[in-house]
Amino acid sequence: MHIATRTFATALAVLGTATCLASPALADDAPPGGPLPPQLFNVKYTVTADKPVIAEIYYRDTDPPTFSEYSHDPYVFSPNTEATVGPNKPWVLVATLTDPMQWGMVLVQATGALPKATAGFNCTMEINGQVVKRNSGPKGALCSLRNW
Repeated sequence: MHIATRTFATALAVLGTATCLASPALADDAPPGGPLPPQLFNVKYTVTADKPVIAEIYYRDTDPPTFSEYSHDPYVFSPNTEATVGPNKPWVLVATLTDPMQWGMVLVQATGALPKATAGFNCTMEINGQVVKRNSGPKGALCSLRNW
């Protein structure tokens, strides 16, 4: 064995032994109190329209366990509702998510007799009281931090 290789191997062995003796945190025991719970975020969705209209609203109020489960059936994790919204009649939903950057989303579009081009939809998404996304559109609006 070459001298440099032996020196390196000896240094690794000494370092490994010293680390194991000096660091009880590296033991197999779990930290006291167990794992920390995931951080939860308060997500508030608000939908309005420039004119009174019956709106179809899709939203996310639950984090999917995995992306593959979400992509297999996104509607399981994206419930929808119909609501009459207008300038002074908002639709508001407050949800708790662990990853709102990935999963926070509200989408609105017109339904019913009013022509979609005249609805003038607006949406807002807040995380922990801070507005993080606003959007408007004549036929619908999407508020999400993720690019869908």
